[in-house]
Amino acid sequence: MNPFARLLADHPLVFFHLATASAALVLGIVIMTRRKGTGSHRVLGWAWAAAMGSTAVASAFIRDYRMPNLFGYTPIHSLTLLVAVMLPLAIWFARSGRIPAHRRTMQGMFFGACVVAGLFTLLPGRFLGQLVWQQLGVLA
Repeated sequence: MNPFARLLADHPLVFFHLATASAALVLGIVIMTRRKGTGSHRVLGWAWAAAMGSTAVASAFIRDYRMPNLFGYTPIHSLTLLVAVMLPLAIWFARSGRIPAHRRTMQGMFFGACVVAGLFTLLPGRFLGQLVWQQLGVLA
């Protein structure tokens, strides 16, 4: 069985989290490289916000008791709170015409919650990190 099919079967919430986080990462890269303020920017931005919001909600229900934690929540879960606060704030900035604040907030969320969190997720001791590194043949 394909490891991702097994992940879907054994841990559907983790699979959903991986799928929405991957979508947010790809959409974020596309948005960052395209012209801002266009209709497509708005559509892609709403899709990114939906992916980020879904990722954050899913992460609130994923626990890790193997690493240092508080009731299953590890330090990486602080990004869940960050997204829960900053995503609505960034949308409010855009809707109220505060575009520089919107840009800074969205870029900060993208790099912090997508790129940095993604790198921490890929650490060998983490569940998804183990899965990826095993597939690449780095870990036995």
